[in-house]
This record gives sequence, structure tokens and C-alpha cells, in this order.
Amino acid sequence: MIMKDILSFLSGLSANNNRDWFDSHRDLYQQCRKNFESFTEELIAGIQHFDPGIGAIKAKDCVFRIFRDTRFSNDKTPYKTNMGAFIARGGRKSPYSGYYIHLEPEGKSFAGGGLYMPPSESLKKVRQEIFYNINEFKAILQDKEFRRHFDTLDKMGDELKKAPQGYPPDWPDIELLKLKHYVVGEYLKDGDLTNDKFKDKALASFKAMHPLVSFTNRALGMEM
Repeated sequence: MIMKDILSFLSGLSANNNRDWFDSHRDLYQQCRKNFESFTEELIAGIQHFDPGIGAIKAKDCVFRIFRDTRFSNDKTPYKTNMGAFIARGGRKSPYSGYYIHLEPEGKSFAGGGLYMPPSESLKKVRQEIFYNINEFKAILQDKEFRRHFDTLDKMGDELKKAPQGYPPDWPDIELLKLKHYVVGEYLKDGDLTNDKFKDKALASFKAMHPLVSFTNRALGMEM
């Protein structure tokens, strides 16, 4: 019922993305946010069993605001039509790899994670770690449990056209170094969210991506 109410609220918001509608449904939003934070707390507790490196974080550190920053966007709709949380050491503003849960109606929800939009220095560290440990990295991507949830790393459409500076263009796995993000995601149906086993399903996705998260965090020098 909790997830059904969240999806219902987000569907209404998507159809009425304006302040008047939001203000008239503010109590419902507050209840949905509270429920989502409680669910995020459960995910944090579950992730800590296989990745204690996320540290002692709270849901409030991880859940994103629903208000959009429209200052530099042509899209002036004031609210996001999803609820999301990034579970990583330091919370949603973490510089490290972590786990992301995204709730959005019409099959747009997903459990994802990894390293998204890292600064150039962090990206250099990850590329170097991959270059010197390519067999380990490829084993992560080819692992049976990983492949059960994800086909491969997600391409975001902004990959480098040429090999990064300092790396041989003819290196057999150069395409892995052209990426600017090291992320994966598993899409979820609305029925998945309203199923009693939804938390277990999300945690299974997160556990499958944990080796990728661990590898990239090691590259970034995160101490356990």
C-alpha cells in the first residue's frame, strides 16, 4: 500500500506539475516522503550487511529533494516526478560509488548504482585502476550474478570518441576507458514496487553491483 500511494502521488504530480496542485496535496506528499525515508532506512540496513563501507548514514542524508532547480533549465516545471535516494558514504552528495533507488510510475523505476558524473580527477583514478586490473574488472562485469541483473555498464551517450590521453588507442578494452560514468541499473515494473518482496528485489540488485561499487571506491582511495 505504501508504494502504491507513492506511485499514485507521483502520477498525480506528473499530470499537474504546478505549485497550486502541490500545495493542495502537501500533506499527502509529506506522508509519501516519510514512507520513502522509512523504506530507505530499510535499504541502508540491508546494504550494510554486504557493504559496511557506506558507513553510519541516515535516510535524510540520502533522499533527494523533490524541488527542481530551474535556474539554468528551459524546463520550468517546479517538481521532480520521481523520488530517489543515493545510498553511499556521505549520502546523496557523496564523491564515492554507491547505490541508487529511483521510484517513478509507468515502469520508469530502477535500482542502480556505481559512479555517476565523477570529476575529472576521480575519473582518471578509475580508468587507471581498470587499465592495470583489467582482468579483475572484466570478471566483475561477466560474473553470473551481475549478469542476472545487468547486461553490462550503462552507456550515457557522452562517451569519449578517442582513447583518453595517455592510453594506447589499440588497447583491446579501450572502450571501457572511454566511459565517463561507471554505472548500472535494473528497471522495475510498477508491480515490482507494490509486491511484498520489493525490498528484497532491490537489495538483490544492489548486492549484485557491490563488486563494481567496491572496485571503483578502491580506485578512489576510500578507506574501509
